[in-house]
Amino acid sequence: MKVFLKILGGFFLYLISTLLIVLVGFYGGLKIAVNGPSDHFRQIFVSSMMESSAGPIAIRMVLTDAEINEILANNKTIEFDQITDTSLIEQMRADAEAAAAAAQQAGIDAETNLDPDGDGIELHEISGPMYHGMMMIVYDPSRVICATIDNYTHSGAGMTLEQLIDKYGAVAGINGGQYEDESGLGIGGWPIGVVMSEGVLRADNADTYYEAGTDENGDPIYETRTSLPTVGFTQDDILVVGTFGGSYAEGLGLRDAVSFGPALIVNGVAANYSGVGGGLNPRTAIGQRADGAVLMLVIEGRRSTSMGATMADLIDIMVEYGAVNAFNLDGGMSSSMWYNGEEIVDNANIRQDRAIPTAWVVLPLDDSSASTEVTDEET
Repeated sequence: MKVFLKILGGFFLYLISTLLIVLVGFYGGLKIAVNGPSDHFRQIFVSSMMESSAGPIAIRMVLTDAEINEILANNKTIEFDQITDTSLIEQMRADAEAAAAAAQQAGIDAETNLDPDGDGIELHEISGPMYHGMMMIVYDPSRVICATIDNYTHSGAGMTLEQLIDKYGAVAGINGGQYEDESGLGIGGWPIGVVMSEGVLRADNADTYYEAGTDENGDPIYETRTSLPTVGFTQDDILVVGTFGGSYAEGLGLRDAVSFGPALIVNGVAANYSGVGGGLNPRTAIGQRADGAVLMLVIEGRRSTSMGATMADLIDIMVEYGAVNAFNLDGGMSSSMWYNGEEIVDNANIRQDRAIPTAWVVLPLDDSSASTEVTDEET
């Protein structure tokens, strides 16, 4: 028995010593990453970690809230205080159609073979110094709708993007809006902000009480809000972005909408940003060109081949592809894109595809007027 206890004690001593070495090594590595090798790296590293689910816990081990807030304030997208002017976008669309008609009459051919299979969808690989992803262009905006689960509960689970696509009989899709996800452990059953699906207001759950920062003593400052940055399509298929709640969305006549943010482009004007414009992370965004085509962008991240994109990167990509309005959607482990039954942009979740409450899906070309939705119970 003494021999057994001695062996057992030695094992636990070894285990505790190993854990201490790992923790000390992790803490030391974190200190090095946060404080060097350059200020630019520090800004990107801290911003990236603070945008992830569990990252803030680690960063707060080595930095004070005041230091963190200063870094975030110096590397952010400046939020717009205006909402999409639909009359302006209608004029932009009319101008785009007139220009296309004039070009056709003059015998100037547009780019060809962008949609070789004739399904009304283009796919473009997107690459930058630190990221790789995919841009999906859907010619007909009426085909893009908000797919959502049937019931919202704090304890219930959402559905994967693949399941939501199947539920609506869609051919493609990307992840959607914000949802309850404390420390990255959320199960996707409770959306935050506005959810409108096929003309019905399904949710208006703004984050009404939140920590907005800290005072000079490092104590949290709490504020309330009744609306969040929101994106949606009108009945006339114009993409609207801005900060508003459910009643305002209904007043605008939106048919489909979700909340997250920030807005990247409003009324043809790109958002300003400070510093590096946010951290490097997986990203998802949606936008619309002047001709009405919908831009659906997903960037991979947190891997050796693609560290991720900043908000500034998203703005640059959307501008390059002609967006007149564009909006950042939920990212991180939720970021994903499916097309014709295949996940063409993988998310960063090492366990399994995330359960989410909403997604933007693309209906089949021959069924753009109504969805083929079935209930959760039928899937």
